[in-house]
Order: sequence, then structure tokens, then C-alpha cells
Amino acid sequence: MIRQHYKAETYRARDSVGFLIKRAYALMLDNLEPGFTRRGFTFMQWVVLMQLRSGLALNLRDISSQFCHDSGALTRVIDQLVDRGLVERQRATQDRRKVDLHLTRAGLKRCEELIPLVVDKLNRALAEFSRLELAELIRLLYKFNTGLQSEIERESAQVEPALRVRP
Repeated sequence: MIRQHYKAETYRARDSVGFLIKRAYALMLDNLEPGFTRRGFTFMQWVVLMQLRSGLALNLRDISSQFCHDSGALTRVIDQLVDRGLVERQRATQDRRKVDLHLTRAGLKRCEELIPLVVDKLNRALAEFSRLELAELIRLLYKFNTGLQSEIERESAQVEPALRVRP
């Protein structure tokens, strides 16, 4: 049986984990965006650079799906980064229909220059956290994300057989 942390009759949006995470994201964006703007960047450009730097994404589809960001808008962001010489597109070697994204040397340099801004803002926001509290927050967010991903996969597995055409 699934543990019932929330009940419909007592549910309040402001106490929802989803609301709190989304609010934290919005506040983080509000804190970071002015610093990025002063340096000629947007938050989404930063996200693309960091995804490529960390190897979490190889192409537009990866970034779009991880951040639920419109692929058309993301294409414009990537175009801007390509025009600035920070990212380059390369046809995938195994499938020429796919286009992989790579940081250029200039892109990596800019990314490294922006990291201190992010680190400073995060450290300020986490000033009241102990090291153990931060480690626990990160652990719990990983656990929460894993639970959400498992639920998506479970739902997908239930839907897909129904969509298959039977002879």
C-alpha cells in the first residue's frame, strides 16, 4: 500500500512538495537572472552550457526533456550560443539524422566564468544550512526525483501495451 502523506480533505497547495520545489526554482531564477543579464546571458543559456559541460545532455532533445522546455524556444537559445561561438553542432556519427551539441573552448571558458556567480548565490541561500542538512536535502531530492521517474515509467508501461496494434 502506498503511504498517504497527503489527504484530499486537508491538502493545501502551499504545503505541497511540488509547489515548494517550483517556488524554490522561481526564487533561484530571480536571484540568478540579474547576474547572468549583467554578463550577457540568460538562465536558459546557462542551463544549456552546464548540461553540456557536465555530460548530462548531448543534444536538444535531452535538454528539452530534462527541463520540459519547448524545443522551438530551446533551438533559439542554442542558435544564440552557436552564433556566439560557445556551442557547436555536430552530426552524430552513428545516426546522421541526429545532431549532437558540444561546448567550444570559448563556451567552456564562459561556463567556468559563470560558475562563481551561481556558487555565491547558492551559498548565500544555504547559509543557514549545516553541511549535514544540505547533504540530506540533496539526498531527499534525488530520492524524490527517483520516485517521480519510477511513476512515469510505471504509467508509461501501462499505457504502451494498450497502444500496440494487434493483428
